[in-house]
Formats: sequence, C-alpha cells, structure tokens
Amino acid sequence: MRNSASVPVPAGEVAWGTPTARWTLTATVLGSGMAFLDSTVVTVALPAIQADLGAGLAGMQWVVNGYMVTLSALILLSGSLADRFGRVRLFMVGVTVFALASALCTFAPTLGWLVAGRVVQGVGGALLTPGSLAILQAGFREQDRARAIGAWSGLTGVAAAVGPFVGGWLVQIGDWRLIFLINLPIAVVVVVISWFAVPESGDAAASDRLDYPGALLGVVALGGITYALIQWGAVGSTPAVWTAAATGVLALAGFLLVEARGRNPMLPLGIFSSTAFSATNGATVLIYGSLGPLLFLLVIYLQEVGGYSPVAAGAASLPITLLMLVLSSRSGRLAARIGPRPQLFVGPLSLAAGFVLLSRLGPEAPYLTSVLPGVLLVALGLSTTVAPLTATVLASAPQRHAGLASGVNNTFARGAQLIGVAAVPVLAGIGGEGSKAHGGTAALVQGFGPAMLMLAGSCVLASLCALALPRGRMPRAVEPAVEERPTRFCGVSGPPLRSCPGSSAGTREGGGDR
Repeated sequence: MRNSASVPVPAGEVAWGTPTARWTLTATVLGSGMAFLDSTVVTVALPAIQADLGAGLAGMQWVVNGYMVTLSALILLSGSLADRFGRVRLFMVGVTVFALASALCTFAPTLGWLVAGRVVQGVGGALLTPGSLAILQAGFREQDRARAIGAWSGLTGVAAAVGPFVGGWLVQIGDWRLIFLINLPIAVVVVVISWFAVPESGDAAASDRLDYPGALLGVVALGGITYALIQWGAVGSTPAVWTAAATGVLALAGFLLVEARGRNPMLPLGIFSSTAFSATNGATVLIYGSLGPLLFLLVIYLQEVGGYSPVAAGAASLPITLLMLVLSSRSGRLAARIGPRPQLFVGPLSLAAGFVLLSRLGPEAPYLTSVLPGVLLVALGLSTTVAPLTATVLASAPQRHAGLASGVNNTFARGAQLIGVAAVPVLAGIGGEGSKAHGGTAALVQGFGPAMLMLAGSCVLASLCALALPRGRMPRAVEPAVEERPTRFCGVSGPPLRSCPGSSAGTREGGGDR
C-alpha cells in the first residue's frame, strides 16, 4: 500500500481548512463529479450518437444501460474492497478505469464498442463514487467530517446541474465524442492529487472473503433481464430474448441464495425485516423507475420531435436539479418536525401530476407553457420526497448497517432506472425496428404520452407505500441527517449516499491508517 507518510497529515486527523483538507476535497469532488457529469451529458448526446452510429432506440437504451448494469451491481461491493485494499488506492483504480473506458468511448468505431466502454465505465463509477465518501469519512476528524461530506455533496450536485449545458454545448460545437474526451484530463489531475496529497487508510480487520459471487450474479441478473427487455422491443420474441430472460431470472435467484447463505454477503437479507425499510425502498424503486425513463425519453423527444437544440433539450430538465439543490435541506428539516409520512405521500403525487402534464406534449411544444409546468411539478415532487426517503431508510436499519442501508437504497434506485429505461419504451410501443429516422419519430410521438401516463401510475403506487410507515416521527429519523449537514445534493441520478456501503470508514475500528 502507498505509504501515508507521503502526505503531511495521516488519515483520521485531517482538519477543515488545512491544505490536506483542500486537496482531499478537490480530489474527491473532481473524481465523483466526473461520474455525475458523465451521467447527465450522455443523455443529451443520444440523438447525435444515434445519427452517427446508425443506432435505433435499442442502441440508445444500451448506451445508457450499459453503464447502469455494472454500476448498480457493484456499488455494494465497493466499500468492502476499499477497506481491504486501501481507500485511496481503490479510488484511484476507479478513476483510472473510468478514464480508460472514456477513451474507449471516445474512439469507439461502432455502437458495440461504445456500449462496451460504457459497461467498463460503470465499473469505474462503482468504485470511485462510494470511494470518495470513504476517503472523506476516514480522512477527516470527526468534528469536521459532516462539513466535508456536505461540501462534497453540494459540489457534485453542481456538476450534475451543469452537465446538460456542457453536453449540449460540446455536441453543438464539435462532436458527441468530446463528452467522453473531457474525462481524461480530469482523471489525470485526480490521480496525481490523490497519490501525492490524500492520506491513505484501510481496515486491518477487513475480511479476506468478499462477496465476489454475489457481485457476478448481480451483473448477470441485471444484464440478462435488461437485454431481454430491450431486444424484445427491438426484434420481438426470439430464442435469444427468452434465453437472456431465463439467464437473468436464474442469476437473480442465485444471487438471493448466495446472499442468504453467504458468510459475508454484500446484501444481508435480514435488513429487509423492517417494514419501514422495505416500504421506503419499494417507493424508491417506483419513483426512480419512473424518473430514469422520463429523463431518457424527454431529451430525445424534445430534439427529434420538438426541434430543440442539444443545449435546449439538456437544459429542459435543469429545474429538477436546481430545486433539489435548493430545497433538499428544507425538506429534511420539515420532515424532522412532522415526520416523513406526509411528504412521502404527497411528493410522489406531485411527480405523478407532472408526468400527466408532460403526457400532453405535442410536436414543437413551447418550453415555458408546455414543458416547464410538468418539469416543475416533477422537481417539487422529488424535492419533497428524497430527503425524508433517505432519512427514513437510514432510521429503519440497525445503526451498524447505516452505510449498507444507504448503499441498498442507492442501488435500488439505479437498478430501477435501468429496468425502467429498458421496459417503458417497449410497453409504450416506442421501440422496434422502426425506431430509426421517420418511423422512429412517429412511434415516439404516439408512444410518449402513454409512457408518461405509465410513469404517473408508478408514482401513485409509490405514494401508497407511505401508508406502511408509522405516523409521527421515525425513531432516530431525520434529526441526525439534518445535524450532519450533508443535505445539499442532487437526487436525480439516485438517492444520496450518506456513507460508503460495506465500509468501516469513519468508525473507531476502521477509520485509521493501516
């Protein structure tokens, strides 16, 4: 492992305002911000990618979902890997993998190579984003830790906010490949800072037996089910589709068996014994399973049907990110006073109302009168829901599983987006071989409204999950989350991670140097 003497302050003793603190925050913000930025700019570039590589809707789904398959399946393993091999070391590995995959995407000659690059990017993203939190929690002094995580959360939210502008601008001035190329210099800066200025930490007591079988089965399960859904829409019911579906379902069953019987499962199934934990994660699946298809379809619809430029289409959903950044802390404080149940009931209904308004979009819809009202309702719904949702998830799990609970909630959200992007276009009749050129535009016009109504129905079901929560304030709920201050976040890509899942970073037992 890299010698911690190469940096002036050892892990666990970094004080806010010192040079080491600034370098640590810079490296973690740039690293995770790179992943947040990439997740938003890619969606904006989808029509340009489609035109250049001759991809249909199925191809665009894979560009998005290739990244989500590995990211969703590996997040829960990242904390254990960081403890075992060194948190800064694994973070640098994640950044390097992400950068190499970005290079592959930049120079991809075909759609297949681009999707392969996105799959590898997901591996890097699963290592670097939770790893950022592990570094902060293990590096900073206890009294400064919450302030550091709050700054990290807000700054990475800003990266998500500027993503649509950056992506649209790069597509308009040059080529869609530039959205991946910009990751390379950022990655170099992050690795250099991490190597020379960020204190290393690990957990000497970390288990040598990691849940590699569970991680592999998770990737196969998500990949098989996603392939079956996307290809079903593209080519119909074929032997390959049924084989992929069966493989995915069997892998999912195997995953559950491994997690139930394994000695060191990355997802201990006993955590779902709490009704509140299960209900809030059910709501998470329904909400983010709706949000993913919205962001995927809206940017394509506005460009291909509405005639919007890439910048304008990307900026259309910007109010969602901005209101999340502005209102999240207020939403958390409100839930601390009245309990999470009212907001978890009303928030998804606001989302549903926004989807209903968006279902009425017609060709060349003006933004201010047609698009913005629906987007604002979606933004208000998310701002109302995500902070109490996250706090309730943490409050419903045993304290020793706080990091795991946060990781499970984030994983469920990303997995739901993955399945939603694969399934909703198929159910709405948007996919198929006619998804290119004019035939695809006609299918998009006809299927966009029904797709939005499906998403509205999903959010109505999410509001009903709140009825399973107890009335009043949750035990240990919301107050600690507000006092810790990491409340300015962008919940568009997934609920905020409050700690690195599976890691002992920040605890007395595992927060120090090796």
